[in-house]
Formats: sequence, C-alpha cells, structure tokens
Amino acid sequence: MRFTYVCNECGKVFDTDQVIYQCPDCSKDNDDFHFPKGNLVVRYDPDELRALKQKEHLSFYDFFPYPVPDKECYPVGNTPLVKPTRLITKYGENGVLLKMDSALPSGSFKDRASQLVAAQAIAHHEKKVTLASTGNAGAAMSCAGAAYGLSIVLFVPETAPVNKLMQSVLYGAEVIPVKGTYDDAFKLSLAYTKHFGGINRNTAYNPMTIEGKKSVSIELFLQLERKVPDLVYVPVGDGCIYSGVVKGFLDLRDAGLIDRLPHVICVQSRQSNAISRAFSTGRFDAIRQATTKADSISVENPASGRMAVRYLKESEGYCVEVDDTEIFDAQMELGQGGGSVRRAGRRLRLGWVRPRQGEPDQTVRDGRVRLRPVDRHRFQGHAGVLRQGGHSPRHREQRGSDASALFPLTPSLYSPRSIRYLVRRER
Repeated sequence: MRFTYVCNECGKVFDTDQVIYQCPDCSKDNDDFHFPKGNLVVRYDPDELRALKQKEHLSFYDFFPYPVPDKECYPVGNTPLVKPTRLITKYGENGVLLKMDSALPSGSFKDRASQLVAAQAIAHHEKKVTLASTGNAGAAMSCAGAAYGLSIVLFVPETAPVNKLMQSVLYGAEVIPVKGTYDDAFKLSLAYTKHFGGINRNTAYNPMTIEGKKSVSIELFLQLERKVPDLVYVPVGDGCIYSGVVKGFLDLRDAGLIDRLPHVICVQSRQSNAISRAFSTGRFDAIRQATTKADSISVENPASGRMAVRYLKESEGYCVEVDDTEIFDAQMELGQGGGSVRRAGRRLRLGWVRPRQGEPDQTVRDGRVRLRPVDRHRFQGHAGVLRQGGHSPRHREQRGSDASALFPLTPSLYSPRSIRYLVRRER
C-alpha cells in the first residue's frame, strides 16, 4: 500500500521510498531529560485504505506498508482469545477476554513488529538488522532473522537477564554486551547502523515497529466478527505497544470499517509512570528512576511517549497506575484462576481490573458494565479486552546475572566510547 511518513510533532510529510526513521528537524534537539521528539507516523493513501472496506477476506497484512513474504516460515497472528471464566465469575467482569500473544513464534508480542521490520529489510534488499534490547525484542528479531535469513546484531546492557539473551543466541544473533545501560546500548546500535548500514529496528525509532504492533487491533476486530471492544487495556512502558494498538483502530476507522474507537487504557506501574504523569500534567519529562520489578515496562524516558499521550487523547482513554505488589499478586491469581502464567509486566491489566480494597465493585445493568467512579470516565461497555503476551516461567528474568558469561569469545564489555574499536574490528 502506498504510504508517506508524517512527523508526530510538526506534521511535516515525508514522501520517499527511502528508509527514514525520525523527523530531522524535531529530533535534532532530543536529550535524556525529555520524551523524544520526531517519531514518524505511517500514513496511507486514503483511496487505497477505503478500498479495503469492500474486501471480503480481510487480513491485517492488507494494512501493512510492505508485503510480508513467506508468512508460513514465521507465522505471526491468529493468537487465541481466552475467556477466563473463573475470574469472570469471581469479579463479575462480563466480557473480559485475554489476548494470548505468548503463542507467537518467539513467545512474545514483539514478533508482530519484528515480522514487519524483516519485510522492510527484504523490500530494501538489506541483509542486516541491528537493535538494542533487554530481551523480548531482541529474541523476536533474532527469531525473524533465523526464519528469513537476515543477520541480526543485538546490543544488550550488561545487566540484561541471561535467560532472555540465551534465546537470541540460540537463534543465531550476534549478541554484543555493553558496559552501561540500555540507553548506552541504544546509542551504540544507532552508531553501528550508521557505519555499517542495514535496518535499525529500535522500538519507536523505526516507525515500522509501531505499524507491526497495530496488527493486534485489526486481528481483534476480525476475531470479534468485525466489531471493536469497548475497552482495551494495554500494559505500558515506552508507549510503543500502546501507540500501535491505537494506530490499528485509527486505520480501521479511516478505512470506513468502524465508526468509533475503543477506549484504550494505559496501565502503568506506579514505579514506572512517565507516560501517566505526562498525560496528567502535560509535561514530557523523563522520570528520575524507574524502580518497578516488572522489567518489561520499566522505562524512564519512553521512546514513544509523546505519540502515546496523543493517542490517549484521540481514543478518549486514560491512565491507571498500580503498585508492584498488585502486579505480582495478579500474576499468581491469573495463573491459578485463569490458567495463564505470564511475566510480571503482562499482569498489569489484571492488577487494575480486579476490584481494589475499599473500592465499590462494578455494577451490571441490562447486561452492561458500569465502571467504578475512580475510573473518572462515565464509560459503559461489556467487551474489555486485555492484551496478553510474554514468556513462560522458564524465561523469567534473573536480575544481577553476569551477561558476559555467555560470550567468552567476544571482547570485554564495550563502553559507549568504544564504537571506533567496533568499527575497526568489523572492517
């Protein structure tokens, strides 16, 4: 499908066949203290988008900017919707469904973005994809690389959990531990792409990561017999998944397939609440330190924070914060009462949906759920969908593990200043 890029901040349109990542004017002054500017939104030709309304057999691939080859070798999508009957009975939350993206090839939601980035690389005749990750995104891209024959270069901070990194190693990625934080690994990955070419897959930096993640919304629309849920709960760290979920529903609306957006709820840990604070204050400041134990959503300066806040307003959503204790309590309850064991970041939705102590329960009138006053909006609905993903218990993080133990044949942990050494070694 024909597409252009539009800057999320200034609205400048980029009509090009080349790979671009950010608006150069808005991104040039980015720093470590404020949400990044200059992320790009993929905008489609309106006539081609509206033509999809007449298509009988619709797929989320119809809404992609690049064709995805050999879908069978890396099958993404068609993950089940699970109805947690026991939890529904216990809390009276009629219509709750769990989206089980742990059934994707690498075991996480990040496969959706990685498949489209792989398609982008293939369309531009690139053989190498580089990224920084603490686990899931790296594993997903490594899985896609193994399926499509792409070389994956993965920069990881030295504190990255060994269990997560092992998955990328088994897929054949070149894993480079960095002495420093995720931000240091991120900067090194950008420098590597600049020097050696290829595609950079970093979350939100590459607009295709958001486009790939929007597939879950189109898939929900099709699974619900061409209807959209009233409420969608999304666990949020850097805001990329949230932005993708809303973007999918926006594309459905622009295609004329739906006439309303669901209310998409941003659920964050109180110990990692940068986007929630920005939404309530209007200030896009990074938080000083994210201390949540739910490491998948532990983010201080969210890569897609500005776009997520914009989409919060467009979907008439709102933010909810929960404590880590609620997250881990919900983890146990989701496993024992719903037959689903997920990593901590994925339990955020249940941690909020469950009635809090001292709060009134939801009431049901005429088969529809009225939300508690604490939710601040007078929403009425009965089809809340909770996105679910992540790894099984064997992939739980092991904080404090020595990542360098996995790489005895690599140079010692790199510092951000050693990119010149990396350049010389590669050449």
